[in-house]
Amino acid sequence: MTSQTDAPPYYRALALQVPTNTVNRLEGRSGARAEMMRAIAHLAEEIPAAKVWIGQDLKLVVLPEYFLTGFPMGDSVEAWSDKAALEIDGPEYEALGAIAQKCKMFISGNAYEQDPHFPKIYFQTSFVIGPSGDVILRYRRLISMMSPSPYDFLDKYLDVYGEDAVFPVIDTEIGKIGCIASEEIVYPEIARCLALKGAEVFLHSSSEPGSQLPTPKNISKQARALENLAYVVSANSGGLYNYAIGAHSTDGGSKIVDYYGRVMVESVGGESINAFAEIDLQALRRYRKRDGIFNILSRQPMDLYAREFAKTTIAVPNLMMNADGSTNQPDRKFFIERQQNAITSMIERGLIKE
Repeated sequence: MTSQTDAPPYYRALALQVPTNTVNRLEGRSGARAEMMRAIAHLAEEIPAAKVWIGQDLKLVVLPEYFLTGFPMGDSVEAWSDKAALEIDGPEYEALGAIAQKCKMFISGNAYEQDPHFPKIYFQTSFVIGPSGDVILRYRRLISMMSPSPYDFLDKYLDVYGEDAVFPVIDTEIGKIGCIASEEIVYPEIARCLALKGAEVFLHSSSEPGSQLPTPKNISKQARALENLAYVVSANSGGLYNYAIGAHSTDGGSKIVDYYGRVMVESVGGESINAFAEIDLQALRRYRKRDGIFNILSRQPMDLYAREFAKTTIAVPNLMMNADGSTNQPDRKFFIERQQNAITSMIERGLIKE
């Protein structure tokens, strides 16, 4: 973990709302990869233009969930891994890194990613690229209805990467940052684990229904910010194209929330750079040092929570590991069956009344 003591007192962050052109209907790997690079070429024009428009103190851009590909419906796990999952050192990361380096900023996004330690599957990965052009943080989504997770290979994942890789937080010149993937914003435990490592800014890549009503995710963004005394920079898709569902089903509502839980700025539908706001690190740090009822983090009986959590297993780890230590490639029905088994277990133990 890199420590930075010369953090600026403030900077601007942008939740960049861009359209997603899905690759589901494209045949084979080459067509999908070409579409991904086309999307990055568009970002190579849009992000520098956003910095000119917003100002040179724009230091952070967050991109939507799976902004390069769309979500994996219609392909097997192995087929999607080959077609749409990035290689860890692949050309897509190199091209995004060139944008970050040129603009002297941090870029965060979310993509499907291969891992040589876990062949023929993919992880949904939230990443942060630093001004050097290098990927400085990778967070693999833990809870998903469509994707394998480090939890499914937990013992091996910990052997390969260690415990710090499960909830990674990095100390940078723009503050201590951690990533939350999509629907995981509704799980308070994930944000809290990042906050317990000092995270001050949560980077949230999402693809969700835009609505003027208080949706579960929108309620959660404000709650996660308030209860952890942290900023949330949340980027949503500006439409989902070339797929069977309505293009504007996932559109609008990119926002930045401050550590009081207040929405500072929010985009309407379509492609937009309007969700930008100032991140004031000094003010956040002063607030975290204040005593009184609103300093929520300082008043938590964590040991008591840990004891209660330790009594209960709901989702079972290592379900994609074989007895010989190898990994298996599940079919799509595995994810539904896993949830059904968890619900059955909760009923048997009295957590749910039948």
